[in-house]
Amino acid sequence: MRFFFTFVVLFTFLSTKAQTSLNMTKVYQWSDSTLIPSADHINTYSEIWGYEKDGKEYAIIGSTQGTHIFDITDVNNVDTLAFIPGKFQGDQVIHRDYDTYQDYLYIVCDEGQSSLQIADLSFLPDSAPVVYDSDVLIITSHNLFIDTVAGYLYSCGGATNLGANFLSVYSLTNPTSPQLLVNCANDVPFWNGTIGYVHDIFVENDTAYCNAGDNGLFVVDFSNIGNVQGLGSLTSYTQQGYNHSGWLHKSGDYYALADENHGLDIKILDVTDLSDITFIDTVGANTVQSLSIPHNLIFKDDNLYVSHYFDGIYVFNTSDLNNISLAGYYNTSISIHADAVYQGCWGIYPFLSSGKILASDMQEGLFVFDTDFAIGIEDSSDDNFAFIVYPNPTKNNITVTTTLFNDVLEYSIIDLAGKNVRVGKLSKAQTRINVENIASGVYVFSILKSDGIRVVKKFIKE
Repeated sequence: MRFFFTFVVLFTFLSTKAQTSLNMTKVYQWSDSTLIPSADHINTYSEIWGYEKDGKEYAIIGSTQGTHIFDITDVNNVDTLAFIPGKFQGDQVIHRDYDTYQDYLYIVCDEGQSSLQIADLSFLPDSAPVVYDSDVLIITSHNLFIDTVAGYLYSCGGATNLGANFLSVYSLTNPTSPQLLVNCANDVPFWNGTIGYVHDIFVENDTAYCNAGDNGLFVVDFSNIGNVQGLGSLTSYTQQGYNHSGWLHKSGDYYALADENHGLDIKILDVTDLSDITFIDTVGANTVQSLSIPHNLIFKDDNLYVSHYFDGIYVFNTSDLNNISLAGYYNTSISIHADAVYQGCWGIYPFLSSGKILASDMQEGLFVFDTDFAIGIEDSSDDNFAFIVYPNPTKNNITVTTTLFNDVLEYSIIDLAGKNVRVGKLSKAQTRINVENIASGVYVFSILKSDGIRVVKKFIKE
């Protein structure tokens, strides 16, 4: 079944923040005004994570002081279960990051004289004792990712006892006693000259997608830890910026990549051939085109969950890559879009069995949501209708290709203010339209079908 925006939903999505949510209902929020915000970004809170066991669900959020754990099984009766003080605390703390393996929570911080902490969650809801707290292996780290199949912990950035860290890999054969397997800068001959610093990473079956900042995306095979091999890379792409984070779709066929820059969209990439990674499309909030910033993102099934700083949470349905649609959003942030400022929604966690969505906002704290992604999205009466607009971005012309084209169809090109800048008719299954004389920016190509349903596709005029 294929889903499409209604025109009203799309217009609201692109042109205003007056409507602050779509298909997402806040059922719980927590913040603590006694906690000290950071000096750099006025952020008290950072990463969000989740954990569940024995029918209970838990939210885990980082702050400038440490790690806070909540029982959110019953959102009407939330319990604050545990606080784990960070080894380094205070207004210099910006980043804490988390991952879980078996019943253990792995905790890092990217500032100060910090450490790797491991907490045993198997005692919840009674306690979460720290069973390891040491800087022998990891002093600071920007991001963690655990490949649960291999039992490997990947630490991105920060510093180890070997000095500044680009990427290091640790064995969790004994989950409470990690062992260093490889420090990539020191042990992988090609690393420093090609990949360098890895900001964040996604790993599945020993294949690591390394988000390497200004250097781009690199895919690396860690199946033989003594002979690490590069599999592919993308070092130049549309709307390229600082490659901050990414996530692989469950099919393994496409990858979502977020450049942490004002005004840049998320890129969807075809990774079926790692020797020839190609661009598919862009998606993004675009509420303030030049200032919206994607941060962290996670695929769960066909939904791409994005923490989008000032714009809050955005969820995109990618079941049809020719017609990626907005499934839901919620504006967690009260911060005003501003250049060179990074505030708002930091992280999102969509994996709880109940369907609850967890999110963290840098200023506003912990959020828990219920969702109904069916509301506000039209079910097309013609399951086989689809259309694509390409090239995207474009400078001079767009080509519109449709399926099941039996009638003359009306089209509109709409700017972010909701104004029609071009109208016309499509009279064949593939139509070339000149857009050379419209201003640079983000537009919506809208088709009014014969059954009265309006379907849309975003494109960028360079």
